[in-house]
Amino acid sequence: MIEFKMPSLGADMEAGTLIEWRKKPGDTLKRGDIIAEVETQKGLIEVEVFDEGIVSELLIKEGTKVPVGTVLALINPKESGLETPKEVAPEKTEIQPTEEKIVEKTVGEKLEETHLKASPLAKRIASKNGIELSKIQGTGEEGVITKEDVEKAIVQRDKITEIPKEPIENKEESGFKTESIRSAVAAAMSKSNREIPHYYLEKKIDITKSLEWLLEKNQQRPIQKRVLPAAFLIKAVAKSLLDYPDLNAVWEDGLQQKKEINIGFVVSLRGGGIIVPAIHNADLKSVEEIMEALNDIIPRARAMKLRSSELSDSTITITNMGEGGADLVYGIIYPPQVAIIGFGSSSEQPFAENGMVGIRTVLNATLAGDHRATDGLVGSGFLATLNKNLQNPELL
Repeated sequence: MIEFKMPSLGADMEAGTLIEWRKKPGDTLKRGDIIAEVETQKGLIEVEVFDEGIVSELLIKEGTKVPVGTVLALINPKESGLETPKEVAPEKTEIQPTEEKIVEKTVGEKLEETHLKASPLAKRIASKNGIELSKIQGTGEEGVITKEDVEKAIVQRDKITEIPKEPIENKEESGFKTESIRSAVAAAMSKSNREIPHYYLEKKIDITKSLEWLLEKNQQRPIQKRVLPAAFLIKAVAKSLLDYPDLNAVWEDGLQQKKEINIGFVVSLRGGGIIVPAIHNADLKSVEEIMEALNDIIPRARAMKLRSSELSDSTITITNMGEGGADLVYGIIYPPQVAIIGFGSSSEQPFAENGMVGIRTVLNATLAGDHRATDGLVGSGFLATLNKNLQNPELL
């Protein structure tokens, strides 16, 4: 029997609230399926399952806050799927959509009771946004009103409103969420400063060739397919890590190298605070594919609609100030990772090369490393390789 546990979505997470089960006993699971939605300080997260089998039993009731590592459900492995799934006792969990009585007035002034079935999360979103469930046609099993049905109703309502308005959001709740995210990040960074012996390195990199190459390639692409420098930097980092696997690792009872290169990148949230989703297998993706991933993940990150793997799978982090930002940024390692790379804002500067001085576009790249895992020699070698890769953009 496989135990499905409350996942850790970062060093700053100690517990999560199970909001809604997306599967029920007897359902077949395949790798990557969404099994539940969990609320954390970072928002509502879709939790994936990475084992295949059949849901046997759901152990935790919706609405329950539990610590990371708590067993939430039992799954029969695919090979032993002949075992009969256990029925869930009502007192243990509430996985079935709840019934809500709605009293409606008919034309003849006669009162009639209509029973509606809606998932707990759908009811919650509907209540928050002033949506009447009685006016929604459920698309779930047996006509159940789902979260997606309610969100669709919200979009349709907003479309017929003449005055454009901001997305429906409780200002007090939004402020609380921002404060909560900041607190979570601060807790993780405090832990990092206490427990990780950091070392810092810096290298000035001429990216003129890279930008010229990117400009030339973008002129051959339609506007919606054009690539930003951020995607190029992510690809260069991923390629450089192939030569320095000790930086693509975590520190958990010693150094553990990771086979996949999953680049976490810092996304600033509109209401304040940051979140760090991951681009999986960045070394295997082209620059164009990385750009597509950024275009997909960044809006979902700012809307707090990330999957659990996008928050928990990063093997190293990049923080990028972008144009007009600080010239230099020194990051704090996000545990259990062992390194973070910072890119300052690029600028035109006098730059000497082969005995000649010219004006070049330059940015400062920094590395903060965990001295338990690597040292300055490894870090310097990585930055030198990163510089080499950015000088030869066609190889990326």
